[in-house]
Amino acid sequence: MFVAILVTLSASSVGAVDGSTALSELMTRLQLQHAKLWFAGKLSNWGLAAYELRQMDANLEAASRMVADPSHAIRAREQLQAVGRALQSKDVTAFTKSYATLTTECNGCHRSSGYAAIAIQIPLTLPVPNQLFVDQVAEGRALAHSTCGTCHIVADATKEPSTLRPPTPAFPDIVRRPSFSADGLRLLLASNHRHVGPDQAMPNPRLSEQQIEAIVAYLETLRAGLSR
Repeated sequence: MFVAILVTLSASSVGAVDGSTALSELMTRLQLQHAKLWFAGKLSNWGLAAYELRQMDANLEAASRMVADPSHAIRAREQLQAVGRALQSKDVTAFTKSYATLTTECNGCHRSSGYAAIAIQIPLTLPVPNQLFVDQVAEGRALAHSTCGTCHIVADATKEPSTLRPPTPAFPDIVRRPSFSADGLRLLLASNHRHVGPDQAMPNPRLSEQQIEAIVAYLETLRAGLSR
């Protein structure tokens, strides 16, 4: 897919050379997005996967305007639609299958264009070391329900009756407080909680640093949603 689009450019003029360079940069971005899409989909981070898919589609659409024969980009975008349907249904099995077909389409284009030596594969390692591919907010939401939900209403009071809960503040009320901050929440969750809650009886959840960051991410997202 990536190289096949490149070979449609003529290098007979300065303008063509400049166009080839710009298109090469697009292909480099597509290769990174292809890898990110895989890990996001496999780890059920549907929001990130959908974002990477949109970036790929936009870059392929841009590439199609830069070449004389846009058929390769058109076929790749058609296969991206199948990947998108799998993302919408949150179906990991369907995602894996459609992604493999997309990758096969890339290699078919390379071979038919005389670039069989360039083969794209399903990624084996993370493409970048500084990005989480799990859905941190979803993990934080699950942790909040399992760890904090015994005492606190985590999200929606109409769906989480507080009959059996002690008189503790609901998470939506906590994040609306002017004093709420991510740093303050980190300190609280990492502390022993001896001076928190009714009768200073709030238990220590004993969370790891990664779990604390997940809960912080969830509450910050909850606060952003409530402020809209």
